[in-house]
Amino acid sequence: MPPSDHPTAPGPGGRLSRRRVLALSALAVAAPFGVVPRPAPAAAGDADATAYQRAFEAALAADQNVRRYTATGREILYRPRQLLAADADAKRVATWLRAHDYPVTVGTGFAGVTRLLFDRETDIPGVVRKLRDPQQWPGQPVPAVQPHHVLLGLGNIMGNPGTPPRSAAALPPPDPTRLGEGAGVTVGICDTGIWQQAGACHPQWLGGAYVPQVDDEDPLYVHTDVLAPQGGHGTFVAGVVRQAAPGVRVDPELALDPTGVGDESTVVAALSRLAPQVAVFNLSLGGYTLDDQPSLPLANAVAALPATSAVVAAAGNAGTSRPLWPAALDRVVAVAAVSQTTGGPVPAADSCYGPWVDACAVGERHSTYVEGQLPLPGRPTLQFHGFAVWAGTSFATAHVSGRLAALMTAGGLSADAARTSLLAAPRWHPDYGVLVG
Repeated sequence: MPPSDHPTAPGPGGRLSRRRVLALSALAVAAPFGVVPRPAPAAAGDADATAYQRAFEAALAADQNVRRYTATGREILYRPRQLLAADADAKRVATWLRAHDYPVTVGTGFAGVTRLLFDRETDIPGVVRKLRDPQQWPGQPVPAVQPHHVLLGLGNIMGNPGTPPRSAAALPPPDPTRLGEGAGVTVGICDTGIWQQAGACHPQWLGGAYVPQVDDEDPLYVHTDVLAPQGGHGTFVAGVVRQAAPGVRVDPELALDPTGVGDESTVVAALSRLAPQVAVFNLSLGGYTLDDQPSLPLANAVAALPATSAVVAAAGNAGTSRPLWPAALDRVVAVAAVSQTTGGPVPAADSCYGPWVDACAVGERHSTYVEGQLPLPGRPTLQFHGFAVWAGTSFATAHVSGRLAALMTAGGLSADAARTSLLAAPRWHPDYGVLVG
C-alpha cells in the first residue's frame, strides 16, 4: 500500500517522527528507480526447469489428499471431502448439508473454523458456491465457508515451480562487522523444517542460530539420499534470513512436507508452535483460494499474532496479479521478486505482482542447502553438497524478513515499527512495492 496508508508507528521510546521513519527505512531499502516495464513470463526454454516442473506435477498427482479445481482459468488446490465453516456458522451449515443429502461429521477445528467431513468424494467447490448463494439463506446472513485450501512452498505453485536449485560453492563466512544486525531478534520460519545436519554442516551460518528440535526436522528424502522436490527449502530460507541479518536467530517449524505441500491447518499449527519470542514470521509459501476470497483461518491466525510482530509472505511465482494468500492479507508484507541485470534490477519474469504487493527484493539467492541428489525426468541428476543457488519469491521474502530484523536492532524498534519504516519509502514500482536492498 502507498506510504500515506502506513501511520507512523510507535517504537520502544515512543512515537517515531516521520523523518526518523524515512531515515531508518534507508538502512534496508534500495533507492527508487523509474517505473520498469514488467517482462513477459519466461519462456519454457530451460530443460532442467521443465523437467523440475514435471517432477513436481508427478508428485502432486500422486498425492491422494490433493484435488484440483479450475474455473474461468483460476485454479485452486484443496483437500478432498473437507469443508471449512466459521465456528459461528458451522451448526446451520451442517444442518443445511444434511438436509441436502450431504451427510457430514464434525472434525477437528482450528483458527476459528470448524472442519466438516464428508463420507464420500464430493464437489467441494460446487457445494461451497451453493452455500455462498444468498438465495439459500432467506432472512439470514450468508455463512462464511470455504474449501480447505492446499498451500505450497514458493517455488511450487499451480504446477509452476520455476527452476530447481543448482549446486553452488560454499558461502564465505559472515562479515564479523555485521554480527550485530538482527542480534536479539528471532525470525520464525514456517516451511519444510530444517535439515538435521544444518548446524553441523553450516556452523558459521546456522550453528547456534536455532534450537534443534526433532519435530522441526525436514524429512528431505523420498528414499536414501534422493531429495523430494522441495526437500531443503526451509534450510535454504534460513540461510537467506541469516545473510540479511547475520546476528538473528531463527525458529524453524514444519508447515510443508518435503514436496512443498501443506494446507491452511498445517500452516496455522506451525504458527502456533513458534516460540513466544518470535518477532518476525516468515511464510515463504501460499496458495490461491476459491473466488479469490481471503483465507478465513489464515486471516484469523495472523490477526491473533502479537500486535508488535510482523508477518512477511511470498507473493508467488505464477507471473500474475491474482492475489495469493496469506501474502494478500492486509497485515502481511507481501514480497515479490526482482532480477539483477547489468542495467539494474527489473521485475522477475515469474514473480506475481499487483497493488497488494508491498515490497520486492532480488529473488535469486546463494544459500545454505543440504546433501543429496535431485533426479529430473530425462535430465542429468543434480547433486548437492550443502550449498545451492535458487530463485523465487520465497527467497526474496526471506531477505525482507532478515532486513526487518536488522532494522529492529538498528533503531531499537518493534517488528511492527520496523515494518512501518520499511514501507515508508517510495514504491519502486506500482505493482512491486518498496525495493529492499
